[in-house]
Amino acid sequence: MMDDSFQLQRDAYGRLVLTTFEGRRHVGVTPVRAFPIAAPDEGLSLVSAEGHEVGWAERLSGLPAPIRAMIEEELAAREFIPEIERIIEVSGFVCPSTWKVLTDRGPTELTLKGEEDIRRLGRTRLMIADSHGIHFLVRDVNGLDRRSRKLLDRFL
Repeated sequence: MMDDSFQLQRDAYGRLVLTTFEGRRHVGVTPVRAFPIAAPDEGLSLVSAEGHEVGWAERLSGLPAPIRAMIEEELAAREFIPEIERIIEVSGFVCPSTWKVLTDRGPTELTLKGEEDIRRLGRTRLMIADSHGIHFLVRDVNGLDRRSRKLLDRFL
């Protein structure tokens, strides 16, 4: 848990500034999740502009609300991993293929170059990389609707 010996605020330029109990200021710290996909709430490092860890939190949810809000805002700006909620259509079952999907950020299309661009991150979790390098998350294959699972099964 990040203890009370740390303060976190934004400077006039919008950068995060971490101040230690000893009064040492670290300008431009970056929050980095230890386990961004598997356990996004657990293990958060605050890294200085020089790349050194200057702060740590066991759980994001355990931080005071104002600090948590600043960190979540910073993470949202850095992390872009849309979550696939439904597969609407697949252009074909031979790669490359174009997929029309519904994500937590709205509808989009992605191009799957090859089946190797679908990686298992656990028993029911997948990461799909499109031809532009954007990664899409399927948090739980079993949570997809039947049609989406059927389309996805053709590639697994």
